[in-house]
Amino acid sequence: MGDLWLSPISVWELGMLDASGRVRLAPSFQSWVARAFQLLPMEEAPITHEVALAVREVGLPHRDPADRFLVATARVFELTLLTVDERLRGAPGAPTRSS
Repeated sequence: MGDLWLSPISVWELGMLDASGRVRLAPSFQSWVARAFQLLPMEEAPITHEVALAVREVGLPHRDPADRFLVATARVFELTLLTVDERLRGAPGAPTRSS
């Protein structure tokens, strides 16, 4: 397995889920994220101008801007998205893998 990368978009989405009560991270969202990075060292995938420009080229069947940024990031940095999200896994041109 190659290097693991994590987009700040994914961290933001997790924070939104925690804030809405759809998931609960203990003892806090911030602590959970810090601990996750300690246990599983990952590179942070930057949101660059190149990624922002590539978002326009992402053709997904849904309009979720976070998913568009994730796909664009994977394309720009030649990464594979590891996801269980059916909307991303079935999307043409999205470089995905389920696990």
